[in-house]
Amino acid sequence: MERSQKDIAIRLLTTREQFAEAVELQRTIWGFAELDLLPVRLFIVASKVGGHAFGAFDENKMVAFCLAIPGLKPGGVFYLHSHMLGVLEEYRNYGLGRRLKLAQRDDALERGVDLIEWTFDPLELKNAFFNIERLGAVVRRFVFNQYGVTPSVFQGSLPTDRCIAEWQIASPRVSGLLNGTPVERPLPVEKIEVPNAVGDWKRSDPARARETQAHISSLFDKYLSQGLAVTGFERGETSSSYLLSPWPSN
Repeated sequence: MERSQKDIAIRLLTTREQFAEAVELQRTIWGFAELDLLPVRLFIVASKVGGHAFGAFDENKMVAFCLAIPGLKPGGVFYLHSHMLGVLEEYRNYGLGRRLKLAQRDDALERGVDLIEWTFDPLELKNAFFNIERLGAVVRRFVFNQYGVTPSVFQGSLPTDRCIAEWQIASPRVSGLLNGTPVERPLPVEKIEVPNAVGDWKRSDPARARETQAHISSLFDKYLSQGLAVTGFERGETSSSYLLSPWPSN
């Protein structure tokens, strides 16, 4: 039977059994080795100390999940670090990533938290578009090889270079994008162009993927160190572009 978004419920995860399902999803979605799995005990601790975990359920089957842990910035600013979000391949056109992010946002706002952050691979262009254009996150920081080289098939044995998405969930930028209201955008002064085929190169041509990654990462490091931020993302036929603009430091 054809499923729809309405058939899939988003629920807060609270039990060991639910957390164990989320661990199994990590194996299925990313093919993680045992050492790379986030264990049940981390879900338990996160849920008890100010984080949260949500699951998407097709009837009684968990088909997606997300996990956030609490963070503290210099100056005593609390935020949530959204550490992991995964969706089974056959459910990736149901809008579940957005629904899970909105559940995170609602829960954070109810608790007086107005910032959620996470990392993402700048070579994964579909994720980049979603994070920047659909959710309204900006990128001001970049980290080389954040997690070390992992066995995930999605990473293709490349270093885990990562952008850090900052999602100011109470800001006019984010509220406007989520509500469909036109948002005033800063004018871009630089752009970083990425070939659309780079995701395929991770599997078919690792050397080419690594060369492309090294070039893209060097540009992120250069422009972000100049005080620019990624504030937009443009999709093109053969390549897509990160758009960078001046952005307040606070």
